[in-house]
Amino acid sequence: MPQSPPSLPAGARLSLNRCNLPAVILGGLTYQAHPVALEIDGIRAFHKDLFELLAPIDDARERAERFVDYIAAHFCLDDLEAAGLSPERVKKYRRNANYLRMVRGWSFDADGREGAVLKHWVETRFGLLARYHAGALDDSDGDAYHHYLAQGAKGLYATNALEAQLDLLYTYCQYELGRQHPNRTHLTLYRGINRIGEHDLFDDLEGVSTSPFNGHPRRVLLNNLNSFTSDRERACEFGDYILETRIPLPKVFFYNSLLPGMLKGEDEWVVIGGVYEVTISCL
Repeated sequence: MPQSPPSLPAGARLSLNRCNLPAVILGGLTYQAHPVALEIDGIRAFHKDLFELLAPIDDARERAERFVDYIAAHFCLDDLEAAGLSPERVKKYRRNANYLRMVRGWSFDADGREGAVLKHWVETRFGLLARYHAGALDDSDGDAYHHYLAQGAKGLYATNALEAQLDLLYTYCQYELGRQHPNRTHLTLYRGINRIGEHDLFDDLEGVSTSPFNGHPRRVLLNNLNSFTSDRERACEFGDYILETRIPLPKVFFYNSLLPGMLKGEDEWVVIGGVYEVTISCL
């Protein structure tokens, strides 16, 4: 009998989230093959003025500029006193902790404070639990897990509706992907990794050869947030193994060219995790 597609393990998900599909569905392998749009509760409707503003604009760069202006005005990013933050009582880091700082911090160090904030955001919005943050998070009493919780709490403390900013960033990213790739459901992306044995594989490694792409798919449970690239040669710079997979567009959180100057990494795509079918090759 053929194997049924693996579901998202119970230990990798929450029972509740804030989007239109439960984690057990959006995190499973069936979703990778047959994705549907993911929407964070209420965000598109609450910010309908933004999307009405963007609708008649044909140039992607101009849309990006309008988005930056809108989010700055809506969250008072240039006038934090109007947002209720007191300059003399809040440290400079807290006052500058906006969506751009989070994504740039992720690009610099996915296991840093900003990375913890983003992984926590994925947990609350999509119900996918973080698997790794400067160490495996499979032990709720372990040092790595407590470090992750502490970094996430510190990163969110006394910020200006930071998670709501991230909600809008994701929603805008999905809007842009729909405008720029109206007939696509997936992107083929690559990720360079080391120590393949530390990843949650549903298959053993028999048959993984040193030759490029042996063609045998593997099923892997990825962290709840991951960096990929559209350039395979670029992925080779980050590990001895290359994962190639088809990423559903609704699982793209943001990418380097979404906004002007957003990320320095070339062709970086930040992807929401779950169970994926991948092809593994060795360098």
